[in-house]
Amino acid sequence: MITFFRVARNWPKLVRNISLVEEIDPSFDHNVTYRCNITCTVVLFLALVEHILSLLSAFAGALTCYPNKSLYEGFVTHFYPWVFKFLPYTPFLGMLTQFLHFQSTIIWNFSDLFVICMSYYLTFRLEHVNKKLLAAQGKYLPEVFWKTSRENYGRATQLVRRVDDVISGIVFISFANNLFFICLQLFNTLETTILGGYEAAAYFLFSLVYLITRSVAVSLIASQVNTASTVPASVLYDVPSPVYCLEVQRFLDQVHGNKVALSGLQFFSVTRSLLLTVAGTIVTYELVMFQFNSSQESTNTISNDAITTVAPIN
Repeated sequence: MITFFRVARNWPKLVRNISLVEEIDPSFDHNVTYRCNITCTVVLFLALVEHILSLLSAFAGALTCYPNKSLYEGFVTHFYPWVFKFLPYTPFLGMLTQFLHFQSTIIWNFSDLFVICMSYYLTFRLEHVNKKLLAAQGKYLPEVFWKTSRENYGRATQLVRRVDDVISGIVFISFANNLFFICLQLFNTLETTILGGYEAAAYFLFSLVYLITRSVAVSLIASQVNTASTVPASVLYDVPSPVYCLEVQRFLDQVHGNKVALSGLQFFSVTRSLLLTVAGTIVTYELVMFQFNSSQESTNTISNDAITTVAPIN
């Protein structure tokens, strides 16, 4: 919430920077708006399905664990144990906790959508410059063309950095939340007994698949900003020798000099390689938890066998 307040405070200045870039090099593509709308619709619908399944799973678990309590009291006690293990149950506290949980779910999904939509726009701005360069690949063009293209590319990359300065906190929260909840759902799959029957099993399966798919989508879409920023290099390498000039060399130095990408508070840059890094972290976590779970089961089995083999003394 604090991060979004920070973004809101800096948003007017960012919009002015975007307007300035659009005035100098105007461009508009209906596909960007269409992709944003479709992505928001799909993600929010799947998020609603996941939330409903989580509620059904919690109700089923509450009926199993708290048969002597009222349905709502058992539900909130089972669903929010970190609250009601320390505070006594009241209907008001239950509704307040549920409201805060629903609000955090909206923020969590909105942060992913915000990163995706901003990535769509920034990628479009870079591709707008790339289209002009790709159309000129291998052609004999004057120095002024390369100077104009370099300046347009510079404005686009500078816009990426300004956007990153504003939304890097949201990017960090988005990736951290996705990693945490994927690991949490993987941990839940290690449980030998899932309370709640098929409702809980359906929720865990759907939630895990949805979280992995959404996390991969966020990573790939956000990494397109970095990928689009490297496209001009291949065009600049194909500039014919007779028209190779200082502006082309400056353009190449600009492309290779700085990494253009969204980041998570400068702790990491969102590139395609980041997806493999996160996947490796999740696999490592799963292997450690699987080994720990297997060791614990073996210890319990040995203890039970030792207890059952002790003969009673008469």
